[in-house]
Amino acid sequence: MAITGAHVLINTSEPEALRAVFRDVFGMDHVDAGGGWLIFNLPPAELGVHPSGGQTDHALSFMCDDIDETMAELKAKGITFLHEPTNAGFGIETMMELPGGVTVQLYQPRHPTAI
Repeated sequence: MAITGAHVLINTSEPEALRAVFRDVFGMDHVDAGGGWLIFNLPPAELGVHPSGGQTDHALSFMCDDIDETMAELKAKGITFLHEPTNAGFGIETMMELPGGVTVQLYQPRHPTAI
């Protein structure tokens, strides 16, 4: 058996607007799977497994090399952040608010990465 990739799903009440952010703001390459269903090529990824503490949801985080620079670029393109960057131990993090009430973490890792 060979795992050849991962597919991430984000549910939103504003799919067209969120697709536009990934395409136009983040500049992600994509293919059209038909009918405007865009499938985006993600940057290299890693998977962390955390103790649940009763949670059963999952999280998507985007990593960057310089959180201040990345936030400035994204703010200039209309992305809203929920708070200023904070030291979370594993890295410096903040949360982005995307169309349809989707929140995604942006962080500058301070831990060894697998990519």
